[in-house]
Amino acid sequence: MSAPPRCVVLGVGNPDRGDDAAGPIVARALRGRLPDGVAVIEGSGEATALIAHMDGAAAVFLIDACVSGAPPGTVHRVDASAAPVPERLRGLTTHGFGVAAAVELARAVGQLPPRCVIYAIEGAAFETGAALSPAVAAAAAEAARALCAEIGQTE
Repeated sequence: MSAPPRCVVLGVGNPDRGDDAAGPIVARALRGRLPDGVAVIEGSGEATALIAHMDGAAAVFLIDACVSGAPPGTVHRVDASAAPVPERLRGLTTHGFGVAAAVELARAVGQLPPRCVIYAIEGAAFETGAALSPAVAAAAAEAARALCAEIGQTE
């Protein structure tokens, strides 16, 4: 008998850089709240590490901070399994290569899970030592609630 499909939640960001902590904050909020068999991982956003975490997963949910010009705390949800990440959203990340680029690389090499969803939370302050802004803290709680509901339907 084969193992059940895997679901992975990847909270991407640097907890020491203000709003860049959005992904790890959401990941921490989800621990203990998701069904058994869902892996919750915090990561820096390094592309090959993200792709390695996606390997063999039936579903992956990525959470990261972004900068697109929308108001801080805006939550962008992209279903990357349905279509490529829109070009206008590919620069949303605060990381050099970016979550969207890692997703598209995984798609190109045939390693994109059947279900891949990105939650990008609009941030404002990314300086080392900065605190998480109130808008991003509220958005992180909102994203955690949305993920709990969505993953509950996925499982």
